[in-house]
Amino acid sequence: MKKKKQDVEGIIMEQKTLQVEGMSCQHCVKAVETGVGELNGVTAVQVKLEAGQVDVTFDENKVSVSDIKDAIEDQGYDVV
Repeated sequence: MKKKKQDVEGIIMEQKTLQVEGMSCQHCVKAVETGVGELNGVTAVQVKLEAGQVDVTFDENKVSVSDIKDAIEDQGYDVV
């Protein structure tokens, strides 16, 4: 799912929900939130552990969906 929203500076931010497999605990949540949250251009990350979803809000001029997927996979999880 992809949405656009405008922040207070007038920058259009993307919102994307990714399906992620392999997360099973709060350590997994923290690892994904930290790995994705450190990317330049990511403004918000929310992991829904039970649903296996990661919601990301980001500036697509600074970071791509591919970069976000790579950050999740670097933590040892699979984006489907």
